[in-house]
Amino acid sequence: MKTTNQRLLNWVDEIAALCKPDAIHWCDGSEAENTRLCNQAVEGGTFIRLNESKRPNSFLVMSDPADVARVEDRTFVCPTDPREAGPNNNWRDPTELKDTMRQLYDGCMRGRTLYVIPFSMGPIGSPIAHIGVELTDSIYVVVNMRIMTRIGDEVLKALGEDGDFVECLHSVGAPLDPGQKDVPWPCNADNKYISHFPEDPSIWSYGSGYGGNALLGKKCFALRIASTMARRQGWMAEHMLILGLTSPEGEKKYIAAAFPSACGKTNLAMLEPTLAGWKAECVGDDICWMKFDDNGQLRAINPEAGFFGVAPGTSMSSNPNAMRSLYANCIYTNCALTPDNDVWWEEMTDEPPAEALSWKREPWTPDSGTKAANPNARYTAPARQCPVIDPAWEDPAGVPISAILFGGRRPSTVPLCFEAPSWQYGTFLGTIQASETTAAAAGNVGVLRYDPMAMLPFCGYNMGDYFAHWLSMPGRVPNAKMPRIFFVNWFRKSDDGRFLWPGFGENCRVLKWIFERVSGQTEAVESPIGLLPTPGALDLSGLAIPEEDMAELLAVDAKAWLKDIPAIRAHYEKFGEAIPAVLRQELDALEARLQAAAT
Repeated sequence: MKTTNQRLLNWVDEIAALCKPDAIHWCDGSEAENTRLCNQAVEGGTFIRLNESKRPNSFLVMSDPADVARVEDRTFVCPTDPREAGPNNNWRDPTELKDTMRQLYDGCMRGRTLYVIPFSMGPIGSPIAHIGVELTDSIYVVVNMRIMTRIGDEVLKALGEDGDFVECLHSVGAPLDPGQKDVPWPCNADNKYISHFPEDPSIWSYGSGYGGNALLGKKCFALRIASTMARRQGWMAEHMLILGLTSPEGEKKYIAAAFPSACGKTNLAMLEPTLAGWKAECVGDDICWMKFDDNGQLRAINPEAGFFGVAPGTSMSSNPNAMRSLYANCIYTNCALTPDNDVWWEEMTDEPPAEALSWKREPWTPDSGTKAANPNARYTAPARQCPVIDPAWEDPAGVPISAILFGGRRPSTVPLCFEAPSWQYGTFLGTIQASETTAAAAGNVGVLRYDPMAMLPFCGYNMGDYFAHWLSMPGRVPNAKMPRIFFVNWFRKSDDGRFLWPGFGENCRVLKWIFERVSGQTEAVESPIGLLPTPGALDLSGLAIPEEDMAELLAVDAKAWLKDIPAIRAHYEKFGEAIPAVLRQELDALEARLQAAAT
């Protein structure tokens, strides 16, 4: 169907006049349309059809080596006032940047089709959902957006003739002359811009065809733009998984969790509990939008409809439910191709294949000395295929959030789990969330890298103001029922380098304690940093963890914490006067408690 929304029609006409495509196609979201586009991409050499008996209706794409990941240095947040963007974003003057990009967009779609993708972030019609429209010249984007969001005619119906939407413009920046043969992965390696204009709000992307640079519903809309909308409108757009946890008695609670990269976020989202009778179900693995309902309950939706996961390291041992989600209807990007037309990536199997075609389309063997798959290789899979998808994952009303988890990769100092006694202190803990650098990383070992609320690359405005927005949430509505906030650390190590906690499915034991804390079923003991499990409160049945290891896992070393205080102060100084005064007060109070405990 074509829309009656005049603003949308005018915008499409405006962009078509600027970008000069050969044709315009309004995406209806149908299976027939998807099949036709996938066949077209196979014929053009962009898609490789995978083995139908192993991975039905699935395709592999190998990108240009110059276009393999998010490009932080080419990502811009452009309010009129640079102070609004904050030190956490690259700022450009919006008028000047739009002028620059208009010159790049002029004629950029010659020889290509302009695809109009109406999409809903969240269940169509949900009071928590929002609509966007992406204009793109990439079939790869259309097919991936169909998996990652809800697209097509149903969205246009919900939009109506006067509904609001976020404008999302994307081009690979590779116009074709008459008769010029296309390449499998068109892009413009020398001119990449991923630009956000929160005052419109709109997103303009140019030059990259990859991932979050091109699938503009992903980090661009769902976090950078949505966070600015949430600030204005009084809700929360967060980089969090959403997990449903059901006890053996049938009681259910929902938990959201924000972790920096490499801290097991997707693994936790698709947890297989080891405790008998406990059930975990996935609402979302990456993004969480939360709004208050009429009763003051904070309710969450996963605004996405698919998983855009990092493939390397994903296996039946690390995340069996992710692997089981990939049986069909998937797009793989920058994985290796095996001789039987299947995909492979590092750590997917115990033994690598004897030979493969690498992501660079070069012959590969285990002796090649290179990676078969790109370290940022991806799978795009429909969330509905996850075997532990929560029955309420598409409930328009959202699910009620009882607890929020923060955490980082900390081999020392931070205990396995503890609770914040208040929302204010919990917010403070989120602002100092960090991971330690390891020997594998460049630079010094043990340096803290702060990633507040796992939002440092994704907050669409000044992070100091973002912290203030968090602090304001309890006062947003009468009788606000705020989730309890907890901090977890699965990565504590012994002095000889052993992980003290087994992790993975055993993390359900920590979730059980959190569940029982929220339900008022278990006690906690006060410490200088927060509320810790009492002795015996963690269910360790069937686990052979030595008592001294558990003591270490739950120990609070006040002197070690005090060593972190200068780094936290330096972290705060990056945001200057934007840091709310109460957070500095919380830091001072924490330091005083630690000094008292250390003497």
